[in-house]
Amino acid sequence: MKIQDIRVGKVSIPLKTPFKTALRRVDTAEDLIVQVRADDGSVGYGNAPATVVITGDSHESVAAAILHTIGPKLVGRDIDDREEILQAIQSAMVHNTSAKAALDMAVHDLFGQRYGMPLHRFFGGARCRVVSDLTVSVNEPAVMAADARRAVAAGYRHIKVKVGLDGAEDFRRVQAVRQAVGPDISIRLDANQGWKPKEAVRLIRRMEDAGLDIELVEQPVAAWDFEGLKQVTDHVDTDVMADESAFSLRDVFRLLSMRACDLINVKLMKAGGLGPAAKIAALAESAGVGCMMGCMLESKVGITAAAALSAGRTVFVKNDLDAADLMASDPVEGGISYEANELVLPERPGLGITGVKGWKEL
Repeated sequence: MKIQDIRVGKVSIPLKTPFKTALRRVDTAEDLIVQVRADDGSVGYGNAPATVVITGDSHESVAAAILHTIGPKLVGRDIDDREEILQAIQSAMVHNTSAKAALDMAVHDLFGQRYGMPLHRFFGGARCRVVSDLTVSVNEPAVMAADARRAVAAGYRHIKVKVGLDGAEDFRRVQAVRQAVGPDISIRLDANQGWKPKEAVRLIRRMEDAGLDIELVEQPVAAWDFEGLKQVTDHVDTDVMADESAFSLRDVFRLLSMRACDLINVKLMKAGGLGPAAKIAALAESAGVGCMMGCMLESKVGITAAAALSAGRTVFVKNDLDAADLMASDPVEGGISYEANELVLPERPGLGITGVKGWKEL
C-alpha cells in the first residue's frame, strides 16, 4: 500500500452554543479534512482546525503546509514504512503542528486499515471506551450554572469550566456552577493562561477554603511562564495541569524536570500527531505523571484519533474530548460514537471513518 495522493478540504459545522474562553470565541467550527489516498483505493482521514491563538495555525497555513511542503514528501512511500513516514512529516518543516497532526492521523488510519486493526488496539487496547468531560464556556455566572445543569442532565459527570477573564468574577462563576450541579459532579477549571501566578494562588486557595472541591486547574498562567506555573503548583493543594505550556517533548521534559505541574494535557494539534503524542505520554508515564487527552475544536475525525490513543494507553487518566458533542450536526460517517459521557471506539480498521459529508476540496 503506497501513498498516491493527498487532498485537503473544509467542512463548516455550527456549534450548539458559542464556545467562549479567555482567548477566543467560536460560533462555527471550520475544520480542514485531509484525505491521504493509497494506490489500492484506501483513504486515510486526518483533521485540523484553525487555532491561531494557541498553535498559530490558520486554515491557509495548514493547507499550504500539507499541499506544498509536507505532503509531497510522503507521496510514493509505502505505508508499511510508518516510522519513516512519521519522521518525514516532523522533519519537513518547523512548527506547523496542526498540519503535521492531520497527516499523521491519516497515515495511522491507513496503517490500521492495512493490517485490519482498529487504532485503539494498535496503541495498546487498554479499553474500548473512554469517559469525557463537557466544557462550559465562560459567561455570566447564571448562564454558566444553567449550562452546567444541562450537561449533567445529558449524562456528564465531569464539567470543565472556562475561567480566566476576571479573578473576582471567576470565583462567582465557579461558585454558581458548584451550587447548580451539587457535590457529586467533578468540576475542572481551565483558565487558558488568564491569571498571574500570585493571583492564581490566591484564587485557588480561596476556592479551596470555600469548599468548592475543584478537581484540577488547567493552565492558570501564561504558556511561557514555567516558573510561574511551578509557583502555583507548589502553593496550592489542587492539582495543576499544563496545557499551552506543554507542546513538544522538550516542553514536557522541562515541566517534569522542574516538577512544575501535576498533570499534562496532551493534544494532537499541539504535539503534531499521534506519534509525538504517544512519546509525550510515555515520558509522563516514566515520571509517574498522569495525562489528560484534550482537543481543540476538531470534528469527529480528530476526536476519534485522540480517543484511540487515550483508549490504548493507561497513562491517560482523564479526557476532554467533547468537541464533536459541542457541534450541532455531525458530517463524519463512522468513527467514535457518544453514549452520554462516554466515547465508544469503533471496531473497524484504522479510525473506522468511511466519509465526510459536505467536504469541499480546496
